[in-house]
Amino acid sequence: MRTIAVIARKGGSGKTTLAVHLALAAHLRGRQVLLADTDAQRSSSQVLKGRKDAGPAIAESAGPKLFALQIAARREGVQALIVDTPAAVEEEIAHAIVAADLNLLVVRPTFLDLAAAIQTADIVRRLRKPALIVVNQAPVARAGVEPPAVKRALEALLLMRLPVIPIMLRARAAYQSALEAGRSVEETDPAAEAAREVSELWDFVDTFLFGRPA
Repeated sequence: MRTIAVIARKGGSGKTTLAVHLALAAHLRGRQVLLADTDAQRSSSQVLKGRKDAGPAIAESAGPKLFALQIAARREGVQALIVDTPAAVEEEIAHAIVAADLNLLVVRPTFLDLAAAIQTADIVRRLRKPALIVVNQAPVARAGVEPPAVKRALEALLLMRLPVIPIMLRARAAYQSALEAGRSVEETDPAAEAAREVSELWDFVDTFLFGRPA
């Protein structure tokens, strides 16, 4: 079993959107998935509870309970445990970082998101845990040229000394529309750019953790 912690210290970064889409991507590829919602708002749980089709298992939990949840999940044959963490609660985030085989730091290309991510990157390095950065809600590139805000963000992210996943999730209404139905963009419109982004992002994460895509 592999554990993925999805982390963003800044509210509104799209952390829950990413966590749910990764859980659904893994589920759609046949992996047995458990999504642990450790955010007091329980947004991930609300999304998946509204799902009509079969989907990932859900556990409403908290940082200190993650170790026990991991043990139980392994016994149940779970392959991927995805943890949606709360924003700004450092102790809760630290528990998730320690438990994770991979930490995904979700960052929008904004000054405030970058400032918050620096703090999280420091925690990850202190705890010596694997981490990758996911750029989320990035403006769409025009004619293959990245907007200035994205270019500046990518330059700033180099200072964090953590790898940036080459697949960005763009600012698209399709993500929220899909979540309203408890679904992934891969299900609502498989041919759309949003579906391609999620598919490529999950394949990257899956290969990083398991060695090859499911």
